[in-house]
Amino acid sequence: NMSYAERLAATYGTEKDKVHCPFYFKIGACRHGERCSRQHNKPTMSQTILIPNMYQTPAQQYQLQTGQPAPVIDRAQSEEHLLDFYEDVTSELSKFGQVDEVHVCNNLGDHLMGNVYAKFADEDGASAAQQALHGRFYAKRPLICEFSPVTDFREARCRQFDHGECTRGGYCNFMHLYKIPYDVDRRLFGHRPPASSSSSTRRRSRSPPPPRRRYDNYSYDRRSYSRRSRSPPGRYYRSPRYDRTSPRYERTSPRYERTSPRYDRRDGSPPSSHDDRYRAPSPPSPTYDTADRA
Repeated sequence: NMSYAERLAATYGTEKDKVHCPFYFKIGACRHGERCSRQHNKPTMSQTILIPNMYQTPAQQYQLQTGQPAPVIDRAQSEEHLLDFYEDVTSELSKFGQVDEVHVCNNLGDHLMGNVYAKFADEDGASAAQQALHGRFYAKRPLICEFSPVTDFREARCRQFDHGECTRGGYCNFMHLYKIPYDVDRRLFGHRPPASSSSSTRRRSRSPPPPRRRYDNYSYDRRSYSRRSRSPPGRYYRSPRYDRTSPRYERTSPRYERTSPRYDRRDGSPPSSHDDRYRAPSPPSPTYDTADRA
C-alpha cells in the first residue's frame, strides 16, 4: 500500500490527480481559470514564459476597433500579418537570451486565444524577458507576462490538429499552433531545427535493430535470390564488367602479357604456348657415347 504522498507523486499531472489540474500542468492554461476546482501550481521560475492573448488576427483587430463583423480577408494577407508578428516578437525576445522555441496559439477559447509561448535555453533569459515585458504595451494593449510550467510542447499541442483531424475545432483544450514556414524559422533561429511537430519530433525507438538474416550453404534461398536478380534472361549471358574480351581484360596489356618477366621460364626462354607454362620439365634425353655403341 502506497502512502498518500507516494500516490500523489505517481498521479501528479494526470487525469487521476484529483488535487492538481492536469490541463494547467500540460498547457499552462485552464478554461475554468481561477474557478477551477483543482489547484494551479504557478511556477516561480521556468524556462518558458507565457504572454496571454497577445496575438490578434486582422479580423479580430477590425472587430475590436469597429465593433462590426470583419469582412473576408485574404489568406495571403493573414499569413503575412502572422509572419510579421512572429519575426517581431522573436527578435525582441532574443535580446534577453537564447530562444529555443516560440509558438503562437490558433485556438478560439478565451484561455488559449492568441497565447504566445517562448522557451529559452536557460532560466536566466526567461526571467529577464518576464521582467522586461510584464506591463509593457503592444498594439496599444498592456501585456501580462508570466512563467509557464510547459517545457515539452509535444504533450501540449493537439496532434489531431497537426494532421487535420481535430473534431473539436478552435475550442479544443489543447494547443492549435500556427505553422511557421521552415525558411523563416531557420532564418530566425539559425542552427536550430524547425519548430517541433508531431512528425518531426517523434521520439526514435531505442530498441535494438532486428538481426540480419544470415545465409549459409544449407539455408540459401534460391527463389528470393532469383526475384532480386536484375540480370536479363539467358543462360550464357555475361556482364560487360566480367567480360574477358573487353579492353579492361585485354591479353595484350602489360598485366597479362605472356612475355613479361612474371611468366618467363627460369632458363630465360619465353613460353611457347599456354600448356608449356604449366607443364613439368621433361627429363634430359640420354646421351650415347660412340664407344658404348661399339
